Amino acid sequence: MTPTDDLTPILKKLRLSGTLHTLELRTRQAIEDQLPYPEFLYRLLGDEVERREAKQLELRTRRAGFEALKTLEDFEFSFNPKIPKAKIIDLATCQFVPRKGSVLLVGPSGVGKSHLAQAFGHRACRLGYGVLYLTANKLFAELRAARADRSYDRKLGRFTNPALLILDDLGLRPLRHEEPEDLYEIIRQRYEHGATILTSNRAIEEWPALFGDALLASAAMDRLLHHAHVIAIEGDSYRNPPPRRSGGARASAAAPSEPARA
Repeated sequence: MTPTDDLTPILKKLRLSGTLHTLELRTRQAIEDQLPYPEFLYRLLGDEVERREAKQLELRTRRAGFEALKTLEDFEFSFNPKIPKAKIIDLATCQFVPRKGSVLLVGPSGVGKSHLAQAFGHRACRLGYGVLYLTANKLFAELRAARADRSYDRKLGRFTNPALLILDDLGLRPLRHEEPEDLYEIIRQRYEHGATILTSNRAIEEWPALFGDALLASAAMDRLLHHAHVIAIEGDSYRNPPPRRSGGARASAAAPSEPARA
């Protein structure tokens, strides 16, 4: 029986069995480099810390429910020079999350709102925050089903408890039935208790009309805008970019040439 065999049950009992993945490598390194015992232990336990952090990040990312792995590193700022890059980079530090603020991303379809929202969410996961991403349509559908099976309060808690809630494509269609009240309740319960990111094709000025009631809209928007960062993005769609000239400038539709006069 080798010393490693003796160590295995002890490490498992201490819930440090992950160190077995690098124990042989670190032992060989310690012998070859004549590392002091504390340095060897530091490196071995450091491997375990990194392994656990990676596992927790994977778990948080999976629970967030992102549609795809979108990061700020793969966002093409050069496509649209109108995007406020400095403000986006500042928001990517996720300081708004512990401050329980809101980020409202508005603009036409295809300008990168969903990409940025999920990139902020991924950064929040990397910083250790619990994140939940879903579209507005899915949220309302889940709450509608929860009313039917009498699990509404529990389902509502799923949307109000995360440190960061990302609600994509709000207002893509008019709200109906109990949806305005559902949206208000989520905004009310998350106000100064959790951070929220909302994306919408509608301008902020159009949001009150979604609630269908002036008093409800006023109460919701007052809370939502109190600690909000509003990012309005204009420009062309990433999905259907306009044709470009050979020199790099965007091409405009060419008008037919006028026939020469005699």
